[in-house]
Amino acid sequence: MKKNVFILLCMALTLGSCAGEFNKVYKSNDIDYKYEYAKEAFASGKFQQAQTLLEELITAKKGSDEAQECLYMLAMAQYCNRDYEAASVTFKKYGTSYPRGVYAENAAYYVGQALYESAPEPRLDQSPTIGAINAYQQFLDLYPDSKLRELAQERLYELQDKLILKELLSAELYYNLGGYFGNINKNDESNYTSCIITAQNALKQYPYSDHREDFALLIMKSKFELAENSTEDRRLERYRDAEDECYGFLNEYPDSKNVNIANKMINKCKKVIKD
Repeated sequence: MKKNVFILLCMALTLGSCAGEFNKVYKSNDIDYKYEYAKEAFASGKFQQAQTLLEELITAKKGSDEAQECLYMLAMAQYCNRDYEAASVTFKKYGTSYPRGVYAENAAYYVGQALYESAPEPRLDQSPTIGAINAYQQFLDLYPDSKLRELAQERLYELQDKLILKELLSAELYYNLGGYFGNINKNDESNYTSCIITAQNALKQYPYSDHREDFALLIMKSKFELAENSTEDRRLERYRDAEDECYGFLNEYPDSKNVNIANKMINKCKKVIKD
């Protein structure tokens, strides 16, 4: 018990000593002293201390030989502190200020990486995801032979998959809502129509997606539901359209686990059209 108390006391004294030292540096007017301490703090993994000092030093060091190192180190400290939005801005600022700088290549990569880390799950707004995609693409254009090229490409594909998944979730939501907010009318104002449009646009925008069949299935099922719930004046037309969609699905995905669904829909369509 006494040993544990002694250890805790030592830790408290050490932390107090470190805090006291940092406060002394922070209040100092010696810019070079602050800069050296900031570098030491960064190297020791004390990123918050480094960030606090560097945010002041980037102005004080502007125009000096250490200016670009100071700006890049601030961006990395922000990134390591998981302040990704601020980091992406600072990395971008470095690239603008020092396009041929020592850290220009890394900074260009980390603009995308910081946005990648802050990208939300697919159901939420994907502005950071789009920003990260654009940043990675710009990095690949600027540094096609970079050692980070392969990793940037992997991140790029992963982010694109997230955008595709968002579109798929949106299309599925429209389909699941069905005609909940009103009857299907001659102007096709329904959730099934929104599902079809969302899925078709996704297929055009992402022609090589692994979710092509998922989108195609939603289109087929939505067209059939449109026919099933159609007004009399468009009923026959919509069943024919649904039948064509079912045949198109079978032609493209003959081994799909959803073949039976397509065939059942075709049989229903044929029956209605024949009658």
